[in-house]
Amino acid sequence: MQNPSARGGSSLYKMRFRNLVTQSKTDVVMKGEDPMEEVDVDTIDVDFAYQNGDEYTFMDNETYEQYDLPKNEIENILPYLVEEMVGIRALIQDGQVLTLLMPDVVELEIIECDPSIKGASATARTKSATLSTGLIVQVAEYMSAGEVVRVDTRTDDCLGRV
Repeated sequence: MQNPSARGGSSLYKMRFRNLVTQSKTDVVMKGEDPMEEVDVDTIDVDFAYQNGDEYTFMDNETYEQYDLPKNEIENILPYLVEEMVGIRALIQDGQVLTLLMPDVVELEIIECDPSIKGASATARTKSATLSTGLIVQVAEYMSAGEVVRVDTRTDDCLGRV
């Protein structure tokens, strides 16, 4: 935000918008009194049904309508996506899915991790772990393969065991 020093000057707001369809970003500078157009978007609950090649199919929980999305449009959520996952929300405009919103926390299984290091430590140590979706996160040193952990989808932080 900028405040012009001239008399009668209004505050200027610098904003960055992202087109949810094309993923392109646009920088805009607006005055405080500039009007903005509202967009009509519906939010629905969807479940991840299945993957067929590079197509991912999601199903509306109420109408059972299916939405097929190509891999390149949902790459940002793939590290958290497991079959039959529930709790996903879709933003839809004119029958087209604009984007998917993942739950804040998902549960994933540890497939592989570094071995624990013997010896006491005064500080909490972590190690890298590969989860069932291929996501690599830092987990507590005592965790091992086969355990299910909770992962924050906003920060990729491991929140602990289930």
